[in-house]
Amino acid sequence: MRTDQADPSPAGSFAPRLGRPRDWLIGAALLAGLLIAVQHRVGWSALLAPWRAISPSLLAGAFALTAASYALRALRVYDYFGSLVAGRFATVLRLSMLHTTANNLLPMRLGEVVFPWLMRRYFGHGFLAAGASLLWIRLMDLHCLVLAALVVLWLRAPGWWWPLLGVLWLALVPVGLAVRDSGRVEGLPLRRARRVLLFLLDAAPRDGRLLARLYLWTMLIWGTKLTAFALVLGHFIDAALWQRLSGVVGAELSSVLPFHGIAGAGSYELTGVAAMVPLGVGVEPALAGAVNLHLFLLGTTLVLGIVAFLLPGGGAQARAAPGSAEKTEGV
Repeated sequence: MRTDQADPSPAGSFAPRLGRPRDWLIGAALLAGLLIAVQHRVGWSALLAPWRAISPSLLAGAFALTAASYALRALRVYDYFGSLVAGRFATVLRLSMLHTTANNLLPMRLGEVVFPWLMRRYFGHGFLAAGASLLWIRLMDLHCLVLAALVVLWLRAPGWWWPLLGVLWLALVPVGLAVRDSGRVEGLPLRRARRVLLFLLDAAPRDGRLLARLYLWTMLIWGTKLTAFALVLGHFIDAALWQRLSGVVGAELSSVLPFHGIAGAGSYELTGVAAMVPLGVGVEPALAGAVNLHLFLLGTTLVLGIVAFLLPGGGAQARAAPGSAEKTEGV
């Protein structure tokens, strides 16, 4: 267990900043660009018309799968932090749902700040330490999305090389653990760089079994979400499963971009269209499908975000004495 010397204030006294005006300006520009592009290329009335014919069972099934991905995200966090959050899964679920909601609605990745803020508020965990843990979670997400992209390419043109590439890509996971365990940072020329790297390594999964479980949760998270979104997208565009999956994976990869519109507007559609058009989907249907998929995402986000407030929150179970540094659980 370590003490986060950079986080001496009481757990409930900090509130996340909602970004600089520049972030909101860029987000607003992306939103405006999307509104204009849709009206020019498709027309909003034509784009929204298919919603009148969507199957209630399809909508309910996709919503249930999306909600399941939220629960799986909470299970991953619950497993990651172990004894720090033990016995408080409902609070972890609330935290995870609110974090995902903020991530989907705020521009320029501002929603990521909500995770360490809530970890500090609910569990007394250091803000920087929670942020470092979130970085490892995001690396697993990115790794899993690249694996999903390899599956899409295999579905497009089956061949033995795609499974081989997938196995090699998966092999990077235990390699990452070996790097973590080695802790060889003596060669770094700057003391500050060594301290930062040691801090990040300390937040990594502590052993191979935990890492395997976390990656399994990650695969289940993305498996349920990609399935749900591919089903929804299939209602709006006439495309093969692998083409729809490519669009979903591309849109979700927008989460790693340095720019991100308000509620993801513009950036989500841009990456989704960029993934589908080179694979044979027309620009207009790709744009219409990406926008409607994004509307489904935002709808589920708002519903599940409201549900999150019905779950128990509460303050940290154990807080440091006033004026002292907070303790953080080693992960």
